Amino acid sequence: MNIFVINSGSSSIKYQLFRMPSSSPVCSGLVDRIGLENSTVTYKTFISDEEKVFIYKLDVSDHEAGLRKVAALLTDKEIGVIMDTDEVKVAGHRIVHGGELFTAITIVDAEVKEKLKQTFSLAPLHNPSAFHGIEVAEKIFSKAKQVAVFDTAFHQTMPAKAYRFAIPNEYYTDHNVRVYGFHGTSHKYVTEQAAAYLNRSGLKLISIHLGNGCSMAAVNDGKSVDTSMGFGPLSGLIMGTRSGDIDPTVIFYLVNHLGYDIDKISDLLNKRSGMLGLVGNSDMRDIKQAMNEGDENAKLAYDMYAYRIKKYIGAYAAILNGIDAIIFTAGVGENDALTRQMVCRDMEYLGLNIDLDKNDTSLSGIREINQPESSVKILVVPTNEELEIANQCFELLG
Repeated sequence: MNIFVINSGSSSIKYQLFRMPSSSPVCSGLVDRIGLENSTVTYKTFISDEEKVFIYKLDVSDHEAGLRKVAALLTDKEIGVIMDTDEVKVAGHRIVHGGELFTAITIVDAEVKEKLKQTFSLAPLHNPSAFHGIEVAEKIFSKAKQVAVFDTAFHQTMPAKAYRFAIPNEYYTDHNVRVYGFHGTSHKYVTEQAAAYLNRSGLKLISIHLGNGCSMAAVNDGKSVDTSMGFGPLSGLIMGTRSGDIDPTVIFYLVNHLGYDIDKISDLLNKRSGMLGLVGNSDMRDIKQAMNEGDENAKLAYDMYAYRIKKYIGAYAAILNGIDAIIFTAGVGENDALTRQMVCRDMEYLGLNIDLDKNDTSLSGIREINQPESSVKILVVPTNEELEIANQCFELLG
C-alpha cells in the first residue's frame, strides 16, 4: 500500500512516500519558501540502490503548486517511483492540534473538515496550513483516503488531575482551556520503540524530545499520563526560541510597566526567548562552540537548559513512582552528547548512571548510553514521525 505522508507548514511541505509495510520511504523531500522568493523543491529517492537528491529552484506560488510539482516528480519517467498519482491509496496528514474533538487517527470527510475548522483557534499558526494541505491533496491524490493524525491524540490518556488548570471550571467546560500536549506522534513512536527494544511491558518511561521545540512525556505502560507542553506549545522546557515555563506575573509586569501589548508578548515568548534570548543563537551546535570559547552566557544557557529537563525528570519520576528508562530523541536529543551528559549528571539517586564513552559515540539506531550497574536505562531512540503516521494509517486501512 502506497501511503504518502504530508506535513504542511505555513510556507513549507515535508513529504515521504512509504510502500507499506516497508518502514523505509521510497522517496522524501521538502517544498520550502512557498509563496516567497527563491523557493526550492527537494526530492530524494533511490536509483540503482543509490540515494539521489534533486534540488529545484523555482517559483512556488502556493501549496497546490508545490504539491503538484512533487506529484510530477513522483510520476516522472526517469526518477519517479509510481506511474500515476492514483497509486497513492492513503494520504496521511500531520495535524498539530485536535483539541478534544479528535482523540485518535481519523479518516477525513466533509463532517471532519468542518470540525477541523473549529480547532483553528487552538493552533492558528499550524492547523489552517495543515487543513489547506488536506484540501490540496484531495485534488491531486483524488483516489486516496485522506487521513488526519493528531499530535495531541497521544496525550488524551492523561487524567484530569494532569490536564486541568486551577482556574474557574467554565473556562474548561465552555472554552476547552486545558493541557493538550504536543509532539505526541514522536513520543508515541519512541516509547513504543523503547518497549520493543527492552522487550518488556508495563514500562515506566520518560520521553525527552529535544529539537527547536522541546517537550517531555511521562508514559506508563504505553499511555501518556503527563506532558510538559500545555494548552499551546510554549510551556515546559527551554526551547530554541520559546521561553518554556515562566511566571505569569512577568507578563503582567510587561503590560503594566513596560507597555507591552499581547502581540509583542507573544513575539517575545515564542520567537525571541529560549536559547536565542539567552545567547543570541538558537542552534545548539553554535552555542556549544561559544561556550567552549569561554562565552559565559552560553554556559549559563546550557546549564539552564539541562536544569529544566532534570526538574521534569524528578517530577515525572514522582508521578510514575519510579522509572525504567529515559529516552532522548529528536535533533538535539539524538545528537548532542553534552546535553545528555549534563542532564544525567548527579542523578545517581534516581538510578541514572551515564556511560560517558557510550554517550560520546555516534551510532545509528537505538542505543544504550548507561553504565551496566544503572538501574534505569538511558536510551537514545531516533524519532520518525513520518513513519509513525504511515504505520497508523496502515494499521487503520491496510
